[in-house]
Amino acid sequence: MQPREHTLTLPARMARVAVVAPAARLREALVAVADSGTVELAGSPPSASGEALEALHRLEHRGGEGTPGPLLARDRPDVAALERIGAAGVLAGEVELTRRAATAVEHGSFSAFVGWTPEADLPRLSARLAGLGAAAVELPRPAWVEPPTLIARRPVARPFRPLVETYGPAPYADLDPTLFAAFSFVLMFGMMFGDVGHGLLIAGLALALRFSGHGRLASLRRIWPLPFAAGLSAALFGLAYGECFGPTGLVPRLWLDPMDEPGRLLAVAVAVGAVLLAQSYAFGTLNRWRERGAAAAMIAPSGVAGMCVFLGGGIAAAGWYIHAGPLALAGAATAAVGVALLVVGFALEAGRGAVAVAQVVVESADAVVRVATSTISFTRLGAFGLAHAALCTIVWHAAVGLWGSPAGTAAAVVVFLVGNLLAFSLELLVAGIQALRLEYYELFSRIFAGQGRAFAPWHIPLAGKEES
Repeated sequence: MQPREHTLTLPARMARVAVVAPAARLREALVAVADSGTVELAGSPPSASGEALEALHRLEHRGGEGTPGPLLARDRPDVAALERIGAAGVLAGEVELTRRAATAVEHGSFSAFVGWTPEADLPRLSARLAGLGAAAVELPRPAWVEPPTLIARRPVARPFRPLVETYGPAPYADLDPTLFAAFSFVLMFGMMFGDVGHGLLIAGLALALRFSGHGRLASLRRIWPLPFAAGLSAALFGLAYGECFGPTGLVPRLWLDPMDEPGRLLAVAVAVGAVLLAQSYAFGTLNRWRERGAAAAMIAPSGVAGMCVFLGGGIAAAGWYIHAGPLALAGAATAAVGVALLVVGFALEAGRGAVAVAQVVVESADAVVRVATSTISFTRLGAFGLAHAALCTIVWHAAVGLWGSPAGTAAAVVVFLVGNLLAFSLELLVAGIQALRLEYYELFSRIFAGQGRAFAPWHIPLAGKEES
């Protein structure tokens, strides 16, 4: 049984607990904890040893197969009988149970283990242990110990969790950015891969993955909504660009032709990036506040300080562009406040002395430059959208040029199909990589200031009656 679903955008609240059981019923308590799958026990178990391990090795030697997943017998099993019937899974479970039992802290007639469990699951765990004369006692959490992170398993967010998990486990105090990550990835991918035909093809492949019964695709089936949404986004941008397998005229153009207005497309790409960066700074400010308090949030490059430099620079640039002096001055003043906060933050970390002063100057300048380069980095949304349109245009014009005679028409069909296949494959790879690059390097680098530790509960299921 896995931890109960949580519905908030915050990680599940974790409780530090001591599982205490009479020494005589230690095995039963451990079986209950392992079957519940809701407790991450502290400490590393020792190397395996004992009668169950020897029996398991003999079975493996005779059968020549790998060890199956461990299972637990509810009552203490007869190891010799398990070996006779070839119950390797139950033997493997007994080996793991013996290893974990060796980490128990003994006190009189009681044994105890320390670990973490979601607060929402603590009453259910306590009720289960109470029938064995055991208990899960909540302990105070030391200030220097960070709990493991269990991100909410909301159905709407579950398919998109790999976007965040691939980057690394979020710190316990941080907000869950899964839905923002999904929205930004889908938006950026669609803008770079704008084509109705290609987008619908991706969406169709995602649906095929969803209903596929192929065993090798089972691990990917759960993420099918991500490519499906990305394909639909690409199709919508294809309508905006008037692209369907290139400039075929199969769909109307609702916005602009990337080939005719590349400057406008690049400017919109920067604007989209600015909005996404602003959201990332908002996430980052809240996370720094939750991690280390209001003062840390004010001076962090991914907090208020960085946000002031970013917003102030943008406002100043806008004021200069439209020749609005007061607006430009307000933006410059906001950016100056941000730089001052950055200097204070870096100075507190650097200490005193000439070397510290130089370090503060370099780090502050680097932080300001990174704000500018991060914003400009989003021009790739327009650049790769333009590249995709250019490739498809080349293919379309080549096919049109060959059309005419029977041989030329056949060649045109081949050129159109092969060219679109190559453009689709190349741009799918490029757009996917670039969207992830912007997600991780530009957005997540502001949302997260470090990594946490994923919640890893100890879980071994109970064996069936025949296996036991």
